[in-house]
Amino acid sequence: MAKFPDDIFTEPEDVDPDTLANLGPLLPLAGVWEGTFGVDLAPKADGPERRTFIERAEFQPIDPQANGPQLLYGLRYHIHITTLEEDITFHDQIGYWSYEPATGLILQSLTIPRGQSVLAKGTANPGDRVLKVSAQRGSTENGIVSTAFLEHAFRTDAYDLEILFNDADSYSYVSDTTLIVRGNKEPFLHRDTNTLRRIAPPKPNPLFEIVSKRKRASGGQA
Repeated sequence: MAKFPDDIFTEPEDVDPDTLANLGPLLPLAGVWEGTFGVDLAPKADGPERRTFIERAEFQPIDPQANGPQLLYGLRYHIHITTLEEDITFHDQIGYWSYEPATGLILQSLTIPRGQSVLAKGTANPGDRVLKVSAQRGSTENGIVSTAFLEHAFRTDAYDLEILFNDADSYSYVSDTTLIVRGNKEPFLHRDTNTLRRIAPPKPNPLFEIVSKRKRASGGQA
């Protein structure tokens, strides 16, 4: 059980508005990325189906977030995937990555429009080349919620994501989702993999832009 302070209301003072300077292990994710040779292995009635896909991912810094004394820095992200055969959406996902400098906690929240949301967690340090987060069905801290139909037909019991930073402008990932497919005795491992390259840098978070403009207007004075 994590140890939390008795004062759960007072927010930190003198919070640095520069999110990019405080993202720690999440900093390498910031920016816009593309990958053209992703692989998806998914369950179908006739057996597993393997498909290749094209992926665009955008991670932009948000303003610092406080839960009382807890301070988080993070990225808002959007992932959009199409296939080589057609331009229609194959997968769409939005959410946030968050980092708590005081503890090393990292969080990934994700929502897909087919009726599923996940909050996955892990720990990491600035400079780490690998990020790992996970979630389990039934957990109230890092859990998975789905529509009644998905629970009935394609129940998700676990989610694991590993990201490897190859260099300053490339990362690879393996995303594993453990599914209980109705009618099958054994769990199915739904796996997605891809390598993406950065095509554009991130934009500063809104609060930092405002503070920077005020400093420039006052001749560098805060």
